[in-house]
Amino acid sequence: MDVIAQRTFGLSYIILDSVFILIFLALLFMTRRRLTFLWAIAGGVLYFIVDYGIFHLLTGSRHIGTIAADGTFTPGGESMMFWVLMWMSLSYGITNFAWIWLCLKKDRHIAEWTALIFIWWIVCPILDDALSSGKQIMIWRETGEYHWFMAVFLAVSYFAVIAWNLFQRSPARRMRLPWLFAIGVAVQFGWEFTLLLGGVRSGGMELSEQLRVLTVNSLMETNLGMPAIYCIYLAVTSRFCETLAPRQSITIIQRLEENNAQRYRAVPAASVPGVPSPAQSVEASPVSSDAPGLTEQELADTPRAAEHDDIK
Repeated sequence: MDVIAQRTFGLSYIILDSVFILIFLALLFMTRRRLTFLWAIAGGVLYFIVDYGIFHLLTGSRHIGTIAADGTFTPGGESMMFWVLMWMSLSYGITNFAWIWLCLKKDRHIAEWTALIFIWWIVCPILDDALSSGKQIMIWRETGEYHWFMAVFLAVSYFAVIAWNLFQRSPARRMRLPWLFAIGVAVQFGWEFTLLLGGVRSGGMELSEQLRVLTVNSLMETNLGMPAIYCIYLAVTSRFCETLAPRQSITIIQRLEENNAQRYRAVPAASVPGVPSPAQSVEASPVSSDAPGLTEQELADTPRAAEHDDIK
């Protein structure tokens, strides 16, 4: 099954998006989401290795060129391929991996980060249309050479999670399968859908082919790595806090139990006469960043920490 993943955009798209990526990374760093910052950069580097090293150099499935105003296509050279793929890889690698990490850590501002990324993905093609004139860059890849491998990797990854869960008696030690799958699909669907809406993805293709590209890529391409990404997340955060400070070391299984118990937003307990609420209990006792057994997320969710966390 050969799915053609094609994009068409102007030079202004690359410039505007590069500025956004720098601002996005700065926001992560300034709000003390240092692990997310490093993971995002690692995602960009990984995307470039896969896209340029495997898709282009190894399989030869990448193609690039320019389209003039009269529709004339001119093939691009190796230098053009290198720099455009570097930008593309860093752009979507950074945003995708950052959003995945924020979802896995159940960041209390996940709604704001999601809106920031997805609104930009919608706005950038519109700005590009307004600013660009003349030549457009067209880049595409054919997936017939390797999509079968991606499908096998997807199956093996999730079968491993299913097997793990089947042998765990305690629900706290089971990976949340629908949650992982939803994150993996949502992040890919988000930028595939916004690229399609903005006329960047699958331009000139029939609607049925556009929907096929959207569906297949959303279900498979980023999603195939979600179980592995989650295991890396558990391993790293079992030893380090989001600020990169070392934490009380625990096992990966203990970190899984901890993560399963966390929520995106604190849920206040029902008011019962004579029983203090969680917030009251926290305010009644001092909170220390060295408190044993207290995770970075739990510290961040306390009223005192939340008041200052994003401006440190």
